[in-house]
Amino acid sequence: MSIRTYHPRGGRLSGRHHDALDRLHDVYGLAVAELPTPLDLAALFGRTAPVVLEIGFGMGDATAAMAAADPGRDYLVVEVHTPGIANLLSLLERDGLTNVRVAVGDALDLARRCLPEESLDAVHAFFPDPWPKSRHHKRRLIQPTHVALLRSRLRRGGRLHCATDWAPYAKVMLEVLTADPELVNTHDGYAPRPAYRPETKFERRGVRAGRPAIDLIFERR
Repeated sequence: MSIRTYHPRGGRLSGRHHDALDRLHDVYGLAVAELPTPLDLAALFGRTAPVVLEIGFGMGDATAAMAAADPGRDYLVVEVHTPGIANLLSLLERDGLTNVRVAVGDALDLARRCLPEESLDAVHAFFPDPWPKSRHHKRRLIQPTHVALLRSRLRRGGRLHCATDWAPYAKVMLEVLTADPELVNTHDGYAPRPAYRPETKFERRGVRAGRPAIDLIFERR
């Protein structure tokens, strides 16, 4: 049995969010466990375009903003947090976005079973759970075997972009990503936050608590 890199969370849903789930899941939503192998990305989005895989999008505000500003690429985004999924669905409808599909389930399972090698333009892993206790480090998303899997799904020149506000995890991320033989750092160490990644409420809370965000952007050779 594989070890989960996430902690399934429920949460209260507003009436608006219940409505979004009921009406919009069949429009934008997917269940990872039910996806075919391999997944036909062109058929999924109705066009042939570069695809970004985003792992864990929180409440989805940043995801919607990135997709709106980047209409030439399609966003396959994965989350397990029901209120966040519902919120993103409502944002997609509000903004009329057609370049996002919302997968519910395990992102690593999606990558492993459904995504062909070299099928992605980018992978975004913004603020994954740092699992700070030593006994939980095995649950971290950014570790060698997971990075090798995600990197294999990137095209040559595709980018793996991570961000965290947990400095010890950032250090480990840098070590793991640097050690991958097919990834090269696009900066000397950590990267400045690029303009395309919006600052989130979660990130601003971390800054106020003395935990500034740290970005790492690596490219597949």
